Amino acid sequence: MVKAVFLDRDGTLNEDPGYLSDPDAVHLFSGVGDALRLLHDAGYLLIVVSNQSGVGRGLFTVETLEKIHVRMNELLSPFSVQIDDFLACFHRPEDGCNCRKPKPKMLLEVAQAKEIDLSQSFMVGDKEIDLDTGIAAGVRSVALVRTGYGVETEKAIAGKKAAFIGNDLLEVSRWILSQ
Repeated sequence: MVKAVFLDRDGTLNEDPGYLSDPDAVHLFSGVGDALRLLHDAGYLLIVVSNQSGVGRGLFTVETLEKIHVRMNELLSPFSVQIDDFLACFHRPEDGCNCRKPKPKMLLEVAQAKEIDLSQSFMVGDKEIDLDTGIAAGVRSVALVRTGYGVETEKAIAGKKAAFIGNDLLEVSRWILSQ
């Protein structure tokens, strides 16, 4: 069994312009490359779990989404780290699917396929649905970043769900490694 850090994408790893649809518009937050490298070097798989209803709304294609993910890995290359897997739900909220966060289906399926020990894994995000997804999947712990919508989320949940709240992914990564 392996361990993983499940990561929300927009607002956690990169700036969230709303329906990111251009690979050239990907801007990683400061410290993300270093944070992911620390986690990778500690033996964690790095798995992005993201709701991408822009595909279901016809705002961009699956091919464009794949190009965005290629671009993200290009930006991480100087840090000698890559995302191991990108998972995305393309459905709109009103579609009532089983894979859209906060439902844990994406985490549960990849955990089974990659033999990930969820009890030794973490979920990190900037929204309450990210935390709820990790909790529903049974990960060891969930953490909130104050990037993206994190500050607003922190005010709304007052730290009731997050085991740790960090200013950025680097701070959260250091906390994960201390566990």
